[in-house]
Amino acid sequence: MTGFIVHFLICNVLISGMVGILFAIKKLWKRHLTGRAQYNLWFLPLCLMAVPFLPVRSDRIFSFFSLFAGLHQRDLSVSNAAAGNLPGPSPAAGWMDDFAVSVAARTPSLIGAALFAIWVLGILAMLLFVLKSSIRLHRMRKSALPLHNREVQALYEKCLEEMHIKRRIPIYSTAFLKSPAIAGLLAPRIYLPVHLILDCNPDSIRYMLLHELQHYRHRDNISNYLLLLAKIFYWFNPVIQLAGKAMRSDCEIACDAAVLDMLEPSSYREYGHTLINFAEKNSLSSSSVSSSLGGTAKQMEQRILNIAAYHKPSFLKRVRSAALFAAAAVLFAGITPALASHAYTHDAYHWDVSGKEVSYLDLAGYFGQYGGSFVLYDQDADRWSVYNADMAAARVSPDSTYKIYDALFALEEKVITPEESMLTWNRETYPFEAWNRDQTLQSAMASSVNWYFQTLDNTLGRDVLEAYIREIGYGNGTVGSDLSSYWMESSLKISPVEQVELLDALYRNTFGFAPENIQAVKDSMRLSSSSSGTLYGKTGTGQVEGKDINGWFIGFLETSENTYFFATNIQSESSATGSSAAEITFSVLSDLVPGSAPA
Repeated sequence: MTGFIVHFLICNVLISGMVGILFAIKKLWKRHLTGRAQYNLWFLPLCLMAVPFLPVRSDRIFSFFSLFAGLHQRDLSVSNAAAGNLPGPSPAAGWMDDFAVSVAARTPSLIGAALFAIWVLGILAMLLFVLKSSIRLHRMRKSALPLHNREVQALYEKCLEEMHIKRRIPIYSTAFLKSPAIAGLLAPRIYLPVHLILDCNPDSIRYMLLHELQHYRHRDNISNYLLLLAKIFYWFNPVIQLAGKAMRSDCEIACDAAVLDMLEPSSYREYGHTLINFAEKNSLSSSSVSSSLGGTAKQMEQRILNIAAYHKPSFLKRVRSAALFAAAAVLFAGITPALASHAYTHDAYHWDVSGKEVSYLDLAGYFGQYGGSFVLYDQDADRWSVYNADMAAARVSPDSTYKIYDALFALEEKVITPEESMLTWNRETYPFEAWNRDQTLQSAMASSVNWYFQTLDNTLGRDVLEAYIREIGYGNGTVGSDLSSYWMESSLKISPVEQVELLDALYRNTFGFAPENIQAVKDSMRLSSSSSGTLYGKTGTGQVEGKDINGWFIGFLETSENTYFFATNIQSESSATGSSAAEITFSVLSDLVPGSAPA
């Protein structure tokens, strides 16, 4: 709830910025855009407004684009010589036990809960307004009578023929309206005010009917409902409310242009006079669920000016208009991943891929029920392979994978040394038998012994920890208030991409730490060795209220010729463990790289 509302507010800022850009585009490109194109541009931010609510996994999006980009599984460029004989985990290592303890779910912040409640109350208020408008529309429908005027019926039939509309939309007369309107989503009806039927000349009625039929042809009532939904959920955003008014105005202008395209230039003035004489702003045109000839005084003024200056668009203008719309659509599509709903609980790591060789993989079949990502870095080729780039850059709790660096900090501060890393068990009974004994760095890393690393942290102190975390650039760098659990589904977060970057930095020792300390950490991570190379890694499991929601496996494969760094993260409601992430990792490396499957 709190995470959603924070993400939703951030999305509002981004969407508002894009709406501002759209206003600028419309102003700069006005001469090059047809009336219909100017209206259609509003569907771009309308689509953006839906994205934060869609449960779309970005890995599916990247999988779709990979079909066109040629980014298939073969892009995983690990040489067969290195990966073909991938050393398997040692059964004696015990690392697949992946011990983890459950933490309590975090209580939503009071401010977040209050903002969410206010947002919901606003939605309810908007729904009451819509209900009132719907009741008004229902009363009009009940009181309206089928049109019996033969002259108007004949004009209507002629208009349907002119516009090549085969469906005969019911037409009614009503005393509730001052200007014509079309309403109804599945069963649209055209409503003509009684006084217009009695007072208007045939040409004016024809213009009005053509205008309403243009609304039908372009399914404007559907877009009215979509706009209404956007205004309900974004009721607090003045930029979006302003965009809604502009969209309604452009819709009427687009219909005016469509009617003018059907008329001779000599009839433009008469059409404008019809608009002035019969479109009243105090009509159902103010309803969010109908389209009519009317509008506000300002809208009417703009429409009259457009009619006065109207020229039928040339073929070249239509082509330019289509090209400019496509360019705007690409611009708006570029921001879509930032609004994805699944990412609202995560911090975002802004990974700069410029100058990097990156291949995007489709590995959805390996992840099955899990949402997740996989990152591989080939050090020798300086090449990245990524599955689900969006989640690969999303920061989540590191859980026990953080212990790699916790150990390194303690070694640098000489809390422990490579030769003397034993800590005495305090005789407290822990949930796992492997924890209930004295521990060295090697055993504590293998069995993921929480109390060992909590002891290191208490000795180091908050200031020292925070300084080291900032120095190496670990994720979001937030230790938080509780030194005993900041890395367990709490304040500290890191993305899979950052995990791989830090493993590479650890391997190269770009930190400038003591080489013997780097080696001690590497030794504690060693899982298995063979003639083909040595595998290093660390699992991590995030458990909240007894449910495994976050699983990690990170590490690197060191061969005589090259080193490959990897990070796998999986997420689910109850079964995402580090051991499962490790199994997926081995399946990916074994199945994607020919010859790497175990004999």
